[in-house]
Amino acid sequence: MAPVASSPYPVLGPLPPSLATKDRAASRKRFEDVYSIVRDDLLDDFRKHNMPEEVMAYYRRSMDYNVPGGKLNRGMSVVDSVAILKGRDLNESEYFKAAVLGWSVEWLQAYFLVSDDIMDGSVTRRGKACWYLVEGVGLMAVNDALILEGAIFQMIRKHFRNESFYLDLLDLLHEVSYQTEMGQLIDLITAPEGRVDLSKFSLDRHKTIVTYKTASIPFTSPSLSRSSSADSPSRGGTHQILTITNDYLDYAGTPDQIGKVGTDIMDNKCSWCINKALAHASDRQRRILEINYGHKDPAMEARVKEVFSEIGVDAMYSEYEADAYARINALIDSVPETTSPSGDAVLRRDVFRVFLEKIYKRTK
Repeated sequence: MAPVASSPYPVLGPLPPSLATKDRAASRKRFEDVYSIVRDDLLDDFRKHNMPEEVMAYYRRSMDYNVPGGKLNRGMSVVDSVAILKGRDLNESEYFKAAVLGWSVEWLQAYFLVSDDIMDGSVTRRGKACWYLVEGVGLMAVNDALILEGAIFQMIRKHFRNESFYLDLLDLLHEVSYQTEMGQLIDLITAPEGRVDLSKFSLDRHKTIVTYKTASIPFTSPSLSRSSSADSPSRGGTHQILTITNDYLDYAGTPDQIGKVGTDIMDNKCSWCINKALAHASDRQRRILEINYGHKDPAMEARVKEVFSEIGVDAMYSEYEADAYARINALIDSVPETTSPSGDAVLRRDVFRVFLEKIYKRTK
C-alpha cells in the first residue's frame, strides 16, 4: 500500500495525530480490542434468552471464525473517517462508538462472505476453510449468516438507539444489504455455475455487478454514504478499484498472498479479467475461452490463464490501476469541503483520500 505521505495529490488539511503518524499496527490493535467487547455483548444477549451453553459456544465460535481476521479496511475506515471529519483525535467515548460502528460493517461483511462462499462453493477464505466446510457446520452456515446479520442490529440498538441519527443508520444498513443482495442476484443470473455463456458477459454488466455488490463501501463513513452519485469518489471510483483488484488477484495472486484459492475462472464468474480478455481476444483465443472457462478442471483453468497472459491482462490491470488512481483523485479534488449543520465536523476530502490509499497498490 502506498503511504499517504508519498501521494502526488495534496492532503488538504492536517490529519489527526493518530492518522498522521500512520502507526497502523497500533491502530489495528486498538480496533481489534473492541471486537471482544462487542462479541461478549452479543453473547450476553443470547444468554438473556436462556440459550443452552452448547448454543452459546457455537455462536461464539461462529463469530470468532468469521468476523475478525481480515484486512479490516472497512471497519477501521469508519474510525478514521470520524477522526478526519472532526479534525482531531477522538476521545475514548467517541472512539468506542466509532469502533462499534466499524465492527458493524465487519459483521455485515462476514454475513455476506459466509453466504457467498456457500453459493459459490468456495473452498478457502482468509487462509482457512470456508465456514460451511468446517466439521460440524455444513448448511447450518446459512442460519449462521443470518444470525451474523441480526447481530448488527443488536449492537446498533444498544449503542446508538438514543442518537438522533439512529433511524437513518438503520435505514442505511438495510439499504446497503438490499443493494448488495441485488448485486449478488445479478452476478448469479449472469454467470450461473455449470451454464457457461460468455455472450452474456460485458464490461458494462461487470460494472453493474460491481456497483451493487460493493454497496457496503459508502457505509464506511457518513460522508461516503451521502456521495453515491455515479461520479462521486465512492460510487464512481473506490467501488470499482476495490472489486477489480479483487478480480485480478483472484486470477494472479497465490493462496499464501490472498488468503484463499482463486476460483473465479472455475466458478464462471463475470470478472473484470475475463471481460477484458474477451474484449481483446482473437477468434482463436475466444474459442479457447469458450471451451475452457467455467469448468472445475485445473487443466482447463490453466488454459484460460494462458490466454489471459497472451492477451496481456497483467499489463491491462497495471494501466487500469494507475489511470483509476488519477481519476479518483481528480474526483476527490472536486468534492466541496463543507461544515455539518451542528458545526462539529467538516466533510474533508481526506476522508476519501485516506480510504483510497488503503486499497491502492493492494496485493492481498
